[in-house]
Amino acid sequence: MKSSNWLNAVAMAAAAAGLTLIAVTNAPGKADEQLINVSYDPTRELYQEINPLFIEAYRKETGRGLNIVQSHGGSSRQARKVVSGELKADVVTLGLYSDIDSLRKRGLVANDWASRLPNHSSPYGSTIVFVVRKGNPHSIKDWPDLLQPGVDIVTPDPRTSGNGKLSALAAWAAIVTRGGSEAEARGYLREFYRHASALAEGARGAAISFATQEQGDVHLVWENEALREVAQSGGKLEIIYPPISIRAEPVVAWLDKSPAHKGDLPAARAYLNFLFSDEAQKRIAKLGYRPVNPDAAKAAGVSFPKINLIPITEIARDWSDANDRFFAENGVIDDVLGAPKQ
Repeated sequence: MKSSNWLNAVAMAAAAAGLTLIAVTNAPGKADEQLINVSYDPTRELYQEINPLFIEAYRKETGRGLNIVQSHGGSSRQARKVVSGELKADVVTLGLYSDIDSLRKRGLVANDWASRLPNHSSPYGSTIVFVVRKGNPHSIKDWPDLLQPGVDIVTPDPRTSGNGKLSALAAWAAIVTRGGSEAEARGYLREFYRHASALAEGARGAAISFATQEQGDVHLVWENEALREVAQSGGKLEIIYPPISIRAEPVVAWLDKSPAHKGDLPAARAYLNFLFSDEAQKRIAKLGYRPVNPDAAKAAGVSFPKINLIPITEIARDWSDANDRFFAENGVIDDVLGAPKQ
C-alpha cells in the first residue's frame, strides 16, 4: 500500500510539473520481455490495474515473464514525442484517433492499424463532463452557463491534450447541433477561452489545478477523471452532466516500426487484444470508462448516466478531418486562441 501511495504521489507531482511519468510493473519472477505503453494523461490508474492482470495471463499462456512500462502525458504531445524519438513505444493507447494516425503518416504504424483490433481499435469510450464545487454555486448545467460573468474555466490546452481537444469539440458541437451557426460556435469558443485563466498541458495537470490547488469554478474533464476526482474530494466536488457532449473514442495500436524493440513483438498484440477481454472490460467499467462490451458494465455493477453523445461525424467528416479543421495550423483553435509562439 505504501508503494502504491508513493507512486500515486509521484504521478500527481509529475502531472503538475507537466512531465511524463514512467512506472514499471514487474511480472512475478524473471522478466523475459519488456513492453512500453505510451498513453494519455488520465489512464495511469487504468493500466496500473490492467497490467498485472495481463502479465499473469501472459505468463500462464506463454510461460514468459513481462515488465510493462507506462508513460503518460497530454495525448497529442505523447504522439509527437513518439514521432520525434523522444519516447520509445511498443504500443500507444491514446485519447484521439488523429494522434495515432499521425504515427501512421510517418510509417510507425501500419496503414490498416484501425482495423486490426475489434471496434476499430477503440476498447472503451468516454465523454467530457463538468466538475463543480459543492452545491454548484454558479448553477452550471449546460454549455451556455460556462460563459456567465465571473466563471473561471479549468481545461487543458487543446494544442497538447486530448482532453483539451475534446472539450473544444464538445463546446462547438453544443452550439452547431442545436441550431447555432459556425460563426456563433467560433464566437462561443473565443469567449470560452477568455474564461479559461490557464491551460494545463494535460488532463492530470488541469485536475490538480482544480481539485488540489482549488483554482477555478468548473473543470471540463474526461468522465472517468471526473468520477475519480469527485470520489477523492471528500464531498467538496460534484459532477454535472450537460445534456449534450462529444462521443470520445480513445484508440490503441502496436507500433510496426519501433526503436523500443527489434522485429515482431507478440506481447504487444496480445496486450492490446486483452483490453477487449471480459476481464479487462469489467475493470475498464469500474474505473469509469464506457466499455465497448455492453454487458461489461452490468457485470461490473456500473451504470453510466444517459447523455446525448455527439459523434464526430456530426461536426466533421471524421477524426482526421476534425484534427485538420480545428487543430492544425491556421485552424479554428489558432483563430480563437492565437497561433502558438515559436
